[in-house]
Amino acid sequence: MPAKSSNDQYGSVAITIHWLSALLIVALLVSGFRAGGMEDAVAKAEFLRVHIALGITVLVLTVLRILWWLFADKKPESIAMPVWQDRASRAVHILFYIVIFGMIASGTGMMMLSGAGSIIFGESAASLPDFWDFKPRLPHGIGARAMLIFFVFHAGAALYHHFVKRDGLLGRMWFGRANG
Repeated sequence: MPAKSSNDQYGSVAITIHWLSALLIVALLVSGFRAGGMEDAVAKAEFLRVHIALGITVLVLTVLRILWWLFADKKPESIAMPVWQDRASRAVHILFYIVIFGMIASGTGMMMLSGAGSIIFGESAASLPDFWDFKPRLPHGIGARAMLIFFVFHAGAALYHHFVKRDGLLGRMWFGRANG
């Protein structure tokens, strides 16, 4: 499979970034919601270590994806679909980027304002701050829920196109040849 996309198929670079990002975002949501409900500071710090590393990785992949589209590759042509579906698809993709960058900003803000970074990555995580005491906590929580909603819509639309419409849309974002 070529690294770059063709008119009807995404290339291996775009596909790899897409699916790796998707898996990491699911892991971020799980680790974030799990850590948010924990009382044990040591266990919470362990989850947050993973959560922060995953967040940084998603940021790097997102920047790489944007640079890839801007400077190295072109997206395949859109498949035929109603205008509202095409617009909804574009809106969800843009909202993904906005929420990803917002989540990085609010997560970084929480770490900086709370001083939790040194606790999480230090030797003793016995006393984590209450993140609700810091303003970035609210947008971070809202962003996580928004990401979950967009993720469900995105996956649902892909499955709809694959199983109901059978138009090959999902196959275009998988390794191998799309079946239209």
